[in-house]
Amino acid sequence: MNRQLQSISRRSFLAGSAAAGSLVLMHPFSARAAGNQAHLRIMETTDLHVHVFPYDYYADKPNDTMGLARTASIIDAIRAEATNSILVDNGDFLQGNPMGDYIAYERGMKDGDVHPVIKGMNTLGYDCATLGNHEFNYGLDFMFKVLDGANFPFVCANLTKGQLAASGRDDALFLKPYVVLDRKVKDGDGNEHPIRIGLIGFVPPQIMNWDAKHLSGKAMTRDIVRAAEAWVPQMKEEGAELIVALSHSGIGPAQYEENLENASLLLAGVDGIDAIVTGHSHLDFPGVKFDGMEGVDNAAGTIGGKPGVMGGFWGSHLGLIDLLLERDGNAWKIVSSTSEARPIFKRVERATEPLVESKAEVEDAVRADHEATLKYVRTAVGKTSAPLYSYFALVADDPSVQIVSQAQTWYITEMLKDGAYKDLPVLSAAAPFKAGGRGGPDYYTDVPAGDVAIKNVADLYLYPNTVQAVLVTGADVKEWLEMSAGIFNQIEPGKADQVLLDPTFPSYNFDVIDGVTYAIDLSQPPKYTSKGEPLNAGASRITDLQYNGAPIDPAQKFVVATNNYRGGGGGNFPGISADKVIFAAPDTNRDVIVRYIVEQGAINPSADANWRFKPLENTSVLFETGPKGAAFAGEVKGVSIAPAGEGNEGFALYRITL
Repeated sequence: MNRQLQSISRRSFLAGSAAAGSLVLMHPFSARAAGNQAHLRIMETTDLHVHVFPYDYYADKPNDTMGLARTASIIDAIRAEATNSILVDNGDFLQGNPMGDYIAYERGMKDGDVHPVIKGMNTLGYDCATLGNHEFNYGLDFMFKVLDGANFPFVCANLTKGQLAASGRDDALFLKPYVVLDRKVKDGDGNEHPIRIGLIGFVPPQIMNWDAKHLSGKAMTRDIVRAAEAWVPQMKEEGAELIVALSHSGIGPAQYEENLENASLLLAGVDGIDAIVTGHSHLDFPGVKFDGMEGVDNAAGTIGGKPGVMGGFWGSHLGLIDLLLERDGNAWKIVSSTSEARPIFKRVERATEPLVESKAEVEDAVRADHEATLKYVRTAVGKTSAPLYSYFALVADDPSVQIVSQAQTWYITEMLKDGAYKDLPVLSAAAPFKAGGRGGPDYYTDVPAGDVAIKNVADLYLYPNTVQAVLVTGADVKEWLEMSAGIFNQIEPGKADQVLLDPTFPSYNFDVIDGVTYAIDLSQPPKYTSKGEPLNAGASRITDLQYNGAPIDPAQKFVVATNNYRGGGGGNFPGISADKVIFAAPDTNRDVIVRYIVEQGAINPSADANWRFKPLENTSVLFETGPKGAAFAGEVKGVSIAPAGEGNEGFALYRITL
């Protein structure tokens, strides 16, 4: 029955105003509720990260996959599908795009100011919200000034000011641990009944590491599950008939460990919690990525047997939990549920197509801040002493990759400086994303020397990856590079003008590792296929691999800064998988690059030629790049690059003498 109702609820519902005479197709729970039953819809936004407008400030262009203004346009329609509803936000609304940085670093927050994301949220009738980890990125004082502008309450049960009381409850919290809403719900006969809905919030305990500079000595966190066990009974004592957890925490393991970052599955198991809205992981649940996960029923939309949802990120989805409640004496109980993450766009082949338009009221509330942010992203935040280009990123050490590695090394060194890995050397792995290929002859990074604006960062780093650090050995570093070197065809010594690059090998899997030096012997066959499968077990393309001027010790341990795609096993690099991850940052690689440029003021991204091709006598190779690369061919260190005519489909052909 549950699954049948879920299937019905996922249809494309018609919506509109009664005044306009439009038909509203009610959710089955509202349409079929009996006299002693009521339908309650819980609507969730999560991980907005200041995305109010459907606009990518890094790329400086509209984007149909994001924006609270788009999500808002379906809230009224979705409310109309249900007899009763509440709207909550699950955290991470305050930081994550240039608008957030503009308000925090440039304009600031004076007493009485209302933050733009709060302006947008205030138009929508939220009932409650909790905190995410990114709310702390700008410090406690800034955060509380922002919260003061909201016309809805914030709750967080595991952010404390001091030690726990003997009861397990700490009255010295920064916010209320929960609220109990007194509401009325209409039953199937149209009669109203009182109901008391409890909402309790949680933040990942890892904020004490991620934002130690803002929180150390000022705040403490509690384990999410233990905090729930302490506070939920009190909510029951105060008469909460239905308790919904606002968990800014992913759907994690089924086995308890103290202070888990992703604890929503275990939280759902706390006695007294009836439903759970989640986030933090930037995924949509129910969704295919949760198929087969222990403790999760993707078809029924339950987490640990409780109704649950995760509404994507940046406003991409509205999370929906629909509850059919039944009056049992003087209390309500859940007799059935469905869950859905309803999107604001759909993908058509490689393109996106909007399913909704923006809600004008939300955009109007934030328009002045949007315009100010556009001016901000188009204004220089630093300078580069050398141009940042990727025309030769696949054949030589490259400045556009170099700056990414510099920023990642800077960030991970800072993050790990006080922990168990503080004494280990930090390397950095980065790959060129804009390197021609299917993108065409103009698909290259090209930022001139001089001022660097925030929007230029999109040219340096295309994807919204987050930073991770993995713990590897010197032997792992070599295999990592062997895999990367698979982008090159095997070259026959003494032969002229051989094709250098394998077009089936994606440029985003050509990792350059900064912090070591090495050469690539093109006369050797590749050791791995483009999919990471063993190809030539005895091959060794990576030669003269050194750290600190000496041959690398295969047993030495290294920390390598990378992104969540690679750290999670993306690209099937040998020896690199999620179990090697020692630090999963809350920050995107883009944000880290921006912070690095702002911190440094002036950057010097000149490539240091830490890798090269091993010389092969009387041998040359050909490769294609964008014709605009001609302006930089003479600047490439350690590589003899010369024009060799026109390539295919607008590309230019170049020759390297090895």
